[in-house]
Amino acid sequence: MSVLKAFFIAFSIYSKIPVPQFEWREGDMKYMLCFFPWVGIVTGILVYGWGMLCKAYQTGEFCYILVGAAIPLLVTGGFHMDGFMDTMDAFHSYQPRERKLEILKDSHIGAFSVIMLVSYGLLYLASFSQISDERLLRIAAAGFFLSRVLGGISLVLFPKAKKDGLAYLFAGSAQKKIVTGTLALQGMVCIFFILWTDLFAGIVIFLAAMLVFGYYYWKSKKELGGITGDTTGYFIVICEGAVMIASAIINTLWIQG
Repeated sequence: MSVLKAFFIAFSIYSKIPVPQFEWREGDMKYMLCFFPWVGIVTGILVYGWGMLCKAYQTGEFCYILVGAAIPLLVTGGFHMDGFMDTMDAFHSYQPRERKLEILKDSHIGAFSVIMLVSYGLLYLASFSQISDERLLRIAAAGFFLSRVLGGISLVLFPKAKKDGLAYLFAGSAQKKIVTGTLALQGMVCIFFILWTDLFAGIVIFLAAMLVFGYYYWKSKKELGGITGDTTGYFIVICEGAVMIASAIINTLWIQG
């Protein structure tokens, strides 16, 4: 029963998909992160399904791009984007570490978060508009799952910037060996799927995701001394963006070739 509750908790926290609600208990949180990537499965299926629907009915390109880009936000309610914006404000404040951690908790948005949100959005839209090959759309859709696998692993294994907040709570409540092993297994299945879809594109896109993962560890440790719930959202957003950009570049090269 705790496993089923963990599934519902993961979806109630990380998505806007309606699920049964109940009081959270520590025992129910042990395996919650195992199901974190499953929100990415739903997102990826919807994005890919939307692309195939547009192709079948020859939907206008403008509609395809805007709705396709909106789907991840609608599924998550902008949960990870909120972390991205808070992190951008903190990273660009050029303040001491403690002040950056305070900025992360501040509910107000600053100029840098808006600037980086607009910049990211334009890059994401431009990249998504370039993905016309079905194989690359499938790989890009798998990126929503892969980003959450890596994000979940970081929550369990990476040092925490503070001893409170969601990241510390979830990591402290998790059965670390089981959660890490489960996430690693899910990650291997995802990587196999990406490589099976197209070996060259799969390798390039997987490397892009891992480069972002390494950068995230270095940047969070340098700026904050570790990760927080907000920086995890930041990672998921930039990892999804990196996968989309890499997919768009490969698609463009295939067309020209």
